[in-house]
Amino acid sequence: MHVRRPPIHDRRIRFALVGCGRIAQNHFDAIARHGERAELIAVADTDPAALAAATGRTAAAGFGSLTDLLAGCKPDCVVLTTPSGLHPQQVIEVARAGIDVMTEKPMATRWSDGLAMVRECDAAGVRLFVVKQNRRNRTLQLLKQAIAQERFGRIYSVAVNVFWSRPQSYYDSAAWRGTWEFDGGAFMNQASHYVDLLDWLIGPVESVMAYTGTLARAIEVEDTGVAALKWRNGAMGTVNVTMLTWPKNLEGSITVLGERGSVRVGGVAVNEIQHWQFADRDPMDAQLDEASYQTTSVYGFGHPLYYDGVIASLRDALPPEIDGREGLKSLELLIAMYLSARDGRRVNLPLEY
Repeated sequence: MHVRRPPIHDRRIRFALVGCGRIAQNHFDAIARHGERAELIAVADTDPAALAAATGRTAAAGFGSLTDLLAGCKPDCVVLTTPSGLHPQQVIEVARAGIDVMTEKPMATRWSDGLAMVRECDAAGVRLFVVKQNRRNRTLQLLKQAIAQERFGRIYSVAVNVFWSRPQSYYDSAAWRGTWEFDGGAFMNQASHYVDLLDWLIGPVESVMAYTGTLARAIEVEDTGVAALKWRNGAMGTVNVTMLTWPKNLEGSITVLGERGSVRVGGVAVNEIQHWQFADRDPMDAQLDEASYQTTSVYGFGHPLYYDGVIASLRDALPPEIDGREGLKSLELLIAMYLSARDGRRVNLPLEY
């Protein structure tokens, strides 16, 4: 992709945000944290109450729609924190306006939409940033480093657990929640960042088999799912996800077992290194105590760190660290899980392009 937008050195990066709901608050905080290099100039929402709350908090200009925002201001990057099913058409609208765009997870709920988003941004010469803030967690950065240095030797087994709680009131809080078109289920929505770890940490997945079920919530999509995976490197693993944990969020974890090491990163949101043992010692082992941290939020503290990379990319006209093609890797795996659960078969990767 050839990016046509020049670097920005002489002023702060101008962000505009569309969709002023739950996750938008993390973005407001992250942009404020980088106040010397970035500013939020506009927000948009179709809900007047949500828009009023956002403009009151941020003092940014308010608009009733993305189209109005693009007509009324000139941001360097538009941030989409809207329902997932809206991301594709909105990314394409921003790209065609010649503006860089950032989208929350998942980038899309359909494979064809994800591919279209990447193609449109390429054609327009704009950057597509896909939010994967968990990659910035200190715990996972340390695990990534250990894998890159081949401390595990051959990786044999991987287990990801997402045992969270989403009561019926959560899904009832907005009409789009729990729908196939706009939201996706426990895999697609809540566990999206954990599915991202499967490729980012371990490597390309060869095949997947999955079951999904709607066991307790009155929604279209699954509230619980399990998947078995085989990686191209021979490793095998599982993903266990439920939004029915009683009475509150219990665990978001990944366990990696190899021929010369074993690690478990757990806590409510991969925020604690609970087990770390290798055949050989390494200076990185001294960082264990500093890596773990306390959090009451499943979102963690990665958004400010993610924005640091986005701002650097915009200031220096560099490609995104986590772009649309990187986002497609987890979307592809998610779609494979849903195809397997729907059809009762093993799904091999890659999907048809």
